Amino acid sequence: MRHIVLLLFIATTTLFSQSQTDLSYYLPQDVSYNSNIPTPKSIIGHEVGEWHITHDKLVQYMYALANTSDRITIEDRGKTFEDRPLLLLTITSPENHQNLKAIQSAHVAATENNNANVENRPIVVYQGFSIHGNEPSGSNAALVAAYYLAAAQGPKIDDLLNNTVILFDPSFNPDGLQRFAYWANTNRSMNLNPDPNDREYSEVWPGGRTNHYWFDMNRDWLPVQLPESRARIETFHNWMPNILTDHHEMGTNSSFFFQPGIPSRTHPLTPKMNQELTKGIAEYHAKAFDKIGSLYYSEESFDDFYYGKGSTFPDINGSIGILFEQASSRGHIQESENGLLTFPFTIRNQFTAALSTLEAANNMREEILEYQHNFFKNARNEASKEGNKAIVFGDEKDAAKTYHLAEILKRHNIKFHDVKSDFSADGKSYKKGYSYVVPKNQKNTRLINAMFEKRTTFQDSLFYDVSAWTFPLAFNLDYTETTTANAGAEVNNLTHKNGGVNSKSDYTYLFEWHEYYAPKLLNEILKKGLRAKVSLKTFKANGKSYDYGTIMIPVKNQDLSSSEIYTFLDDAAKESHINIDAVSTGLNDGIDLGSRNFRNLELPKVALLVGDGMTSYDAGEIWHLLDTRYDIVATKLDTKSFGRADLSRYNTIIMVNSRSGLNDNNTKKLKSWIQDGGTLVAYRSALRWLNSKELMKIDFKKNNNVTAKNISYEQRGDFRGAQVIGGAIFETKLDRSHPINFGYKNDKLAMFRNTTLFINPDKNSYNNPIQYTKNPLLSGYISEENLDSLSLSVPLKIGGIGRGNIIAFTDNTNFRAFWYGTNKLLMNAIFFRDEF
Repeated sequence: MRHIVLLLFIATTTLFSQSQTDLSYYLPQDVSYNSNIPTPKSIIGHEVGEWHITHDKLVQYMYALANTSDRITIEDRGKTFEDRPLLLLTITSPENHQNLKAIQSAHVAATENNNANVENRPIVVYQGFSIHGNEPSGSNAALVAAYYLAAAQGPKIDDLLNNTVILFDPSFNPDGLQRFAYWANTNRSMNLNPDPNDREYSEVWPGGRTNHYWFDMNRDWLPVQLPESRARIETFHNWMPNILTDHHEMGTNSSFFFQPGIPSRTHPLTPKMNQELTKGIAEYHAKAFDKIGSLYYSEESFDDFYYGKGSTFPDINGSIGILFEQASSRGHIQESENGLLTFPFTIRNQFTAALSTLEAANNMREEILEYQHNFFKNARNEASKEGNKAIVFGDEKDAAKTYHLAEILKRHNIKFHDVKSDFSADGKSYKKGYSYVVPKNQKNTRLINAMFEKRTTFQDSLFYDVSAWTFPLAFNLDYTETTTANAGAEVNNLTHKNGGVNSKSDYTYLFEWHEYYAPKLLNEILKKGLRAKVSLKTFKANGKSYDYGTIMIPVKNQDLSSSEIYTFLDDAAKESHINIDAVSTGLNDGIDLGSRNFRNLELPKVALLVGDGMTSYDAGEIWHLLDTRYDIVATKLDTKSFGRADLSRYNTIIMVNSRSGLNDNNTKKLKSWIQDGGTLVAYRSALRWLNSKELMKIDFKKNNNVTAKNISYEQRGDFRGAQVIGGAIFETKLDRSHPINFGYKNDKLAMFRNTTLFINPDKNSYNNPIQYTKNPLLSGYISEENLDSLSLSVPLKIGGIGRGNIIAFTDNTNFRAFWYGTNKLLMNAIFFRDEF
């Protein structure tokens, strides 16, 4: 009760005196401050917490500190999609700065040697703020924390900086932070209004949480698909920090959370000592929050399972990841169950946690350094027992997809080799230049296990995020256990396979659809105005077998001369890393090149539905896929302007996950567009909307009713949660002759699923081109009841209205940008839409 009263007093006092809130509200008073170090207000023009910091001003202040403090150096590690700098401050004592390279080398060496001195070595702490842009108290607290570390004076701060190297990342998500700051500041009243109904607390779609392409970047630490992630992962591996903190926000009616999370939801590959040390650090947080009277909790929510989150990724890399979650004011002040919650109050809590982390790091320095040293020492012992064991992965028809998984390994400092020569294992062929061998006996063997393992048994049935992320399955790559006997030279310079046209033809050109960037090449060809056709059957030409989906570009009756076509195709093929074959005759073994089984293709004209009612994550993933990988221009068509839009401009409309769909008038307009020949590609909950509006008849399986037996009232939430599919991987069987599956060389495909939409198969087998196998679970958690419902169901439904089609997927085939293996399903729906 005393804490609640104190919290209300602090919040109310801050509300009525916010114009006077200055640094003294945040800063400890047990040290003095150097007057030569600029305060935040002297640079950004307002007190911390008075306005939401914009990223440009945050950058301005960080440079000002670096220019005036010999404790700070600053580097720009790259740019976001919107060209904002990805800053990193290195903060430590001036003496350590003079010897920083040696400190870094010794620190990393301690993870590679069996003997290491921990007595005189600084601990390394990576402090990162606001990876979700609309959780801004972290980045605003970074202003105060950076000032404190630069300006505080006395034995206490000297001891801290002598014993600690701080890698200080003031904004994990510059684009999202800028977007949200604009929203909060432009809706701020001079007389602050705490009413939750005020516009200030309800962002417009898509909100400021995500980066430019609407990704949740806190899920990208392991896949490393985004520029922001790549910068910080490079820093992480270059330094191997001992602690990494990740400052977030949660619901307004909460308090403050720090880890550990729920113990039973820790990944089994994480050592128990990691959680024990996390508990030890938590005692410092509790002490600090008790001192300022703020409420907090631990071990009741969140978890340490998915290694793609900022608070969990360090755990498989010998570090300690710590999640902070602060109740969010979502603006400048808001009513809450705990009283009036002000923005400065949220900032002070985040700042307090930042300092308590550093205090814990300093006091537990030797213990934590010893833990990291032992983590890798034990990992090396485990690796040595693997002997010459290795993993081989690849796709003999798709070098680009293989390259991109190898690229992730390289970013995580995992060593891999070319295959020495072509070989077969477990019925799969591994081709040199299309496959790589990963030795198990290496430093990051635990990370390799985390990335390649298939896990289907779990201590707990609840997950904060996905329960499976097996990378070769996500990439649809063949992989198996092998030995280093099949390994050639280590790959130090990873490059794409060269592409191009093998010779000039005056007749026609062919290329198969297997390669990942085949859609990019085809789009360039069609955009150039060249005619192209797709083969609906297999055939042989010039002694080479060509699969379903082979693309043909005839030379005659084109707008370009044969020489111009050759030059253009050669340049485009090189850009897409694809080999194009020149053919001089149309007479084949199988269908001939003039057959009606070659169908004309049309340039995609794509509209992607965005805005209210659509899930921004799913929309962003498709926008990113089309824009950055395939160079396909897609119109982001907002649901608010749908009624005014000329839909005849598009031949494909994509509707991502949506519970509400479109209003009745817009639904009629969409239906008319489909009847006139348009193709609608729909995902996830949009299928229920399609069914309810009778645009598509979908035979949903009825979920098995699960009755709670011996479940107490207290356990009811866990009981319900166990029926959720948070994200797992399942096996499907393919009809490779169907255009939706063109480009897949195997008749089995791993698919990601996080919905409980189960569709009964069509009575005609040819209408089930993708179907879950009888026992489909490959990796991850699913309840027995849901697994029974999923068995032999279908993840795809194709239907027609008039001259058009609807192609409906139960789940996201473009999940988080690293599900390369099922991206082709969307491309096939777009390019081959008239063949369904």
